[in-house]
Amino acid sequence: MSLFKGIRFFLLPDKSKNRTLKNILGFSPSNMALYEQAFTHKSIVNETNEDNKVSNERLEYLGDAILGAIVAEFFFNKYPYQEEGFLTKMRSKLVNRTYLNDLSIDIGLDTFLETSADTSRTKSIFGDAFEALVGAIYLDKGYSTCRKFVINKIIKDYVDVEQLVHMETDFKSKLVEWCQKNKKRFEFIVQELENGNGKYYRCQLMINKQLQTTAEGKSKKLAEQNACSVYFIENSI
Repeated sequence: MSLFKGIRFFLLPDKSKNRTLKNILGFSPSNMALYEQAFTHKSIVNETNEDNKVSNERLEYLGDAILGAIVAEFFFNKYPYQEEGFLTKMRSKLVNRTYLNDLSIDIGLDTFLETSADTSRTKSIFGDAFEALVGAIYLDKGYSTCRKFVINKIIKDYVDVEQLVHMETDFKSKLVEWCQKNKKRFEFIVQELENGNGKYYRCQLMINKQLQTTAEGKSKKLAEQNACSVYFIENSI
């Protein structure tokens, strides 16, 4: 693969960076270095070997925790009479990697990302950047501003919550039923990998011994679910 396949550079002058980010965030960033790190994929760091380049993996780790807390609180307040199981499912639907990827593209974060990875194959890359952005906002402005961004600029503007209630998320069960109905055989080939944040899993979905799609997740189960989700979306099933 060419070094520049799928690459996107965020090379605007500093004032333009602030102006563009302000439109998305709803406030002016104070520490631009945090946001540049949030949009720096590990592929760039690995290939350039620049000492001042730091990938977004640590910010992604932080943002994942912060985003989960904000989303949990949002649904807790919105549905005061629903039980824990419903609230957990709603949170999982919104922070699902496939959903976050689509959300990130809708917001326009894909145009900021600095990467040399093939974005057509690395399905989690935009969702990871979104979590890293949440981590950057938290460090730059604190929890209150971060919470306002997620709820007011993301959930209220981009998320159809009522549609989310009815959205299917158990794509693995759907795949089992679909394969049985269409007389096809499937299997998952899962690799356990490791990066600076610990272990993660990469899943290849094979149907009739042919590779259909590849996805990643923080657990084996999540990687399989993500692979199934991507397959159904790509094939409009």
